Amino acid sequence: MGLVFRSSPLLWTRLAALIFSCVAFSVALYGAQLTHGIGDWCIFCWSFSFAGTLLVVLVELCDLQARIPVSWKNFPITFACYASLLCLSASIIFPLYFLKGYSGRDEMINCRIVSTVFSCLATVAYLSEVSLSKARPGEVSGYMATAPGLLKVCETFVACVIFVFISEPISYDENAATKWCLAVYCICFILSAGIIVLCVAEWTGCLPFPFARFLSTYALLAVAMYLSATIIWPLYKFDDKHGGRSHRSNICSSMAGLCPWDKLLAIAVLTALNFILYLADLIYSARLVFVSV
Repeated sequence: MGLVFRSSPLLWTRLAALIFSCVAFSVALYGAQLTHGIGDWCIFCWSFSFAGTLLVVLVELCDLQARIPVSWKNFPITFACYASLLCLSASIIFPLYFLKGYSGRDEMINCRIVSTVFSCLATVAYLSEVSLSKARPGEVSGYMATAPGLLKVCETFVACVIFVFISEPISYDENAATKWCLAVYCICFILSAGIIVLCVAEWTGCLPFPFARFLSTYALLAVAMYLSATIIWPLYKFDDKHGGRSHRSNICSSMAGLCPWDKLLAIAVLTALNFILYLADLIYSARLVFVSV
């Protein structure tokens, strides 16, 4: 087994992402003095992205794609898309929790600034990798390299962020309406994640029904469910008549990061964002069915 070095923009982009993510978590561990919780999440984002990219680079350099038990047309771009979203979330959360309200230029602050900068650079590198890897018009590629596949990744990631906000503090058990919203997030996340697993593992042919029609049917169901959640969540969380709170608490201004009211607002925004993503997914999936027919 020898090394196969094929210089390409995609390879150099992956190496750049590898270096940037490595610097981000290395500097943060060295001198950023992070607290547990949010700090652990940011370290995970950078180290997970680094480890996955290293695996992809080694597999391609050793020409082992045929021996990997996953679809190599789908796995690298799926991972790159998740890595870009992870690094993006760390690039937003890290300065919000560890730079906001701090001043001076001691070693701790400098390390935090360096980690933030390299996290942003890693995000740009991973987005570039996705752009280079995505399917072009008329090109034969895996489902995850197409627009609907990439939308599935974004949908599941947004749902994961919603789960974080909705569970700390728990804000879904007040009434049946908000519990329905939680059910929407869970059902759509499970189905979208299942589709991604089927594509990466190349199990779509095992389904007892046409995969394309299943995608369009599911997308239609998800749009309807998320539309209801987009309306219900703000109604029961920000309307005083339904037990919500329309005004932001004064305590929020003095809290580090996001206060409970901010998290409720973030859930409402992310729910609307996922509704738009599923709507775009429905349009692409419907076109997929009509073209295949």
